[in-house]
Amino acid sequence: MSDRRLKVFHTVAGVLSFTRAAELLHMTQPAVTHQIRQLEEEFNARLFDRSNNRISLTVAGEQVLDYANRILVLYDEMQECVKTLTGDRTGLVTIGASTTIAEYMLPGLLGDFRQRFPEVQIRLRVANTDAVVGMVADNSIDLGVVEGEVDNQLLKVERCQQDELQVIVPPGHPLSTQLSVKPADLTSHPFIYREDGSGTRSVIERYFAAQGMDENALNCPFELGSTEAIKGAVQAGVGVTIVSRATLSKELALGHLVALPLDPPLLRPFYFVRQRQKFRTHLMDELFEFARTYFERSGS
Repeated sequence: MSDRRLKVFHTVAGVLSFTRAAELLHMTQPAVTHQIRQLEEEFNARLFDRSNNRISLTVAGEQVLDYANRILVLYDEMQECVKTLTGDRTGLVTIGASTTIAEYMLPGLLGDFRQRFPEVQIRLRVANTDAVVGMVADNSIDLGVVEGEVDNQLLKVERCQQDELQVIVPPGHPLSTQLSVKPADLTSHPFIYREDGSGTRSVIERYFAAQGMDENALNCPFELGSTEAIKGAVQAGVGVTIVSRATLSKELALGHLVALPLDPPLLRPFYFVRQRQKFRTHLMDELFEFARTYFERSGS
């Protein structure tokens, strides 16, 4: 049996979507569907129920997934064993992080890790939460650190730290003298959103919904793809927004922006995301434990 077909099945089973699996695997959807059909023909059994544009695992599919988890772990173990025997140890670990975490929280962690393990090469890939989770799912990275919720049964998700999001406005803005801001207060001012797929945006949308606020009540002139761009737009008086307090140290110290807590407060956890079944090298375990300790020490 082709291990490629098994990996394709494993990915589809994890996200329960042929379209999403194709994106994660960098394949076309027809190619993914063809691989699954070949596997079903080999087993002479349907692995997925397809109805109403949704798919689910059949009983046979659940059995295949159980074995696939074990087979792929053994495959990774085999590769690691051969590398050890041949001395092919690259000392490389790859971390993926959503933008806020990568820009404002990881530099200190990576610097400390580098000092302790100078022989290890660390590669950091920065993307929004959805993209980082996708990279973990398709084994492009060893560890993800994200700010949005993760819904993938094949991934192990663990809370690592809590963050507070606050409203930011320029000095002299009508809201700048308030002790706190209620969601309804924002409807009177242009509101700048992050792009779709951003963990920060998802948290804000859920917060508004929980407070019974209709997003359509907001005046949203445009969306921006980075926290730095949004802070610059707010500073220029284009609008107001909500960002992580952790991103504001420089602007608050210089008096370029005013940060105001929301009422009720908006808190969100950050998460570690890993493959649940993936074989872990000693190096990967060292990185994860170091990251966990670092976030605990910095005030989780």
